[in-house]
Amino acid sequence: MHGTTRNAYDPNLTAGGSSGGAAVGLALQMLPVADGSDMMGSLRNPAGYNNIIGFRPSQGRVPGVPGVPGLDIYYQQLLTDGPMGRNVEDTIRLLVTMAGYDARAPLSLRDNLPAHDMFRKADLKGFRIGWMGDFEGYLATEEGLLDLCEQSLDGISQHGVVVERCQPAYDMARLWQTWLTLRHWIVGNQKSLYDDPEKKKLLKPELVWEIEGSFGMPASRVSEAAIARTDWYRALHALFERYDLLALPTAQVFPFPADIHWPASVNGRAMDTYHRWMEVVVGGTLAGLPIVNLPAGFDHQGRPMGIQFMGPMGHDRNVLEFAMAYEAVTDYLDRRPASGPLNGG
Repeated sequence: MHGTTRNAYDPNLTAGGSSGGAAVGLALQMLPVADGSDMMGSLRNPAGYNNIIGFRPSQGRVPGVPGVPGLDIYYQQLLTDGPMGRNVEDTIRLLVTMAGYDARAPLSLRDNLPAHDMFRKADLKGFRIGWMGDFEGYLATEEGLLDLCEQSLDGISQHGVVVERCQPAYDMARLWQTWLTLRHWIVGNQKSLYDDPEKKKLLKPELVWEIEGSFGMPASRVSEAAIARTDWYRALHALFERYDLLALPTAQVFPFPADIHWPASVNGRAMDTYHRWMEVVVGGTLAGLPIVNLPAGFDHQGRPMGIQFMGPMGHDRNVLEFAMAYEAVTDYLDRRPASGPLNGG
């Protein structure tokens, strides 16, 4: 509505989304903390692109907003609210404020998080992280991005963290189809916009494609996707028997020019949908796990990137206590945007 939101570190680049404005406002110290929602990485992607913290809580940790017309509190379990901050402590403070059981949201978690000052840095010695990278080449990933993330992981390994490559026992193409089915099915509830000729003129082509993808979808396809989602959760659960956390890049591409809608190709591979370049975030969403974006540093062009660290269901505190320890042994958050056209400098 007010023009393109631009990256805090380079206004020529995208801020990511959908909470790009929140992420830029935090990076430029316009905001102390910010909340947002995350279905396809909307708390993680902009956090990684602007060198801040973004946390997607366990499904049900932050109760759904009661009273929203058309809100499906039982079947719609891809979206959740969560906090963002310039550092881990601020992110924890906001999470503790947002989280808690609400009887109006029957699937909200009943266990309580402790007060923010009860969180303690994890002991990194012997901490085990499974690095899934690009799923053995399945994900199209910009050159240099995995190297940057692995350099960051190498850095924390100097403090006793054990990092090993691992892969879930799962067909990743099946996971993508599961995502498409469930996302089309959920976005289909916006068909009233599509059916109104005047409103339809205002819809982005991407949203039109999403809504049309729900047309004629049989219940059997939704049921198959639900089973596939369950199998995916179990595949990750098996990895958590060996690892404390699982890690992936926060994005498949570095922040790209703000004047393009989305990358048409990544590392020579054409993107067949407008959101395929963000596929790396759907695994955490579909599993409903707690995931924190932590900074991985900057490439030679000064573009920020992040790493997703995900923990077992309900282990939000453990994920954030690892984040506290990670922050303490890295200095990425010390690099803040220089004054520029975004903040009037």
